[in-house]
Amino acid sequence: MKKVLLTVFAILILFFGCLAWAGDTTYTGVVSDSHCGAKHSTPGAEQCVEGCVAGGAKYVLVSEGKIYQLDPQEKFKGLGGKGVKVTGTLKDDTITVSAVSAE
Repeated sequence: MKKVLLTVFAILILFFGCLAWAGDTTYTGVVSDSHCGAKHSTPGAEQCVEGCVAGGAKYVLVSEGKIYQLDPQEKFKGLGGKGVKVTGTLKDDTITVSAVSAE
């Protein structure tokens, strides 16, 4: 009985340890806004995206046809309409960003 409990305990520690070690993932795409979404998924829409964000829209990332919410938003100021590489963790449709750089 003790061996079974110790084995189960060891497996649980390994499982949850692996979850804690899950690293960031890198996404590439174009910064758009929540109002226009994929309409601005090609570089060159800087003025429109920044204008929409100034009007209350949020920055989003359009990558491979998918739209991701971004947190924190302030990391994307001035990157609207530009191609970027975003590193972070994905939960549901939101990327919690650890780093962003223009491509």
